[in-house]
Amino acid sequence: MIMPIPTSPLCSRLLAPSLVVASALLLAGCGGGSAPTTFDLSAPRDFGRIGGGGGVLIVAQPTAVQALDSDRLIVKDSSGALSFLGGAQWADRVPNLVQTRLIQTFENGSRIAAVGRPGERIVPDFQLNTDIRAFNIDAASGQAVVEITAKLIGDRTGKVQRAKLFSARVPAGADGAGAAQALDQALSQVLIQIARWAR
Repeated sequence: MIMPIPTSPLCSRLLAPSLVVASALLLAGCGGGSAPTTFDLSAPRDFGRIGGGGGVLIVAQPTAVQALDSDRLIVKDSSGALSFLGGAQWADRVPNLVQTRLIQTFENGSRIAAVGRPGERIVPDFQLNTDIRAFNIDAASGQAVVEITAKLIGDRTGKVQRAKLFSARVPAGADGAGAAQALDQALSQVLIQIARWAR
């Protein structure tokens, strides 16, 4: 459940409606000193059966640069500089959450018996390797940006069967809850794209 972030009186004035979304998102110090609000990511449902062959798929944990391999909400400004969105955090490191929600997306598409993660003592036909290129709020546009590359690899041959970049952008609200919701929506779009592509 998305909960509002408590702010100090100063931050409340700074977050007035007249300010643009980008300025509001960059106020990383406006948490009022309280514990950060924790947000989770969801796995999309009701997008139809994925279909495809009966091969077993292993979903490896995504790779990511150090800044994205954390539980913090990231804001990227027009110069490319990254900062943390104060008063907000994810329930786990982003790569862990993305891996779990990607597996659940396959399961929600009626692939329950054909998908898992490394170490689950199942014999895979393919492995899905992903890299999180972007998982942040773009301050210039006020949008949540998610970019993930995916490679489908034959487990027995080790050869890349195919590879593709998936991306989505969603307008973000001017607070932690709005940013988290937008990133969740953008990720859901990307997860559905990957699940259908890898069928």
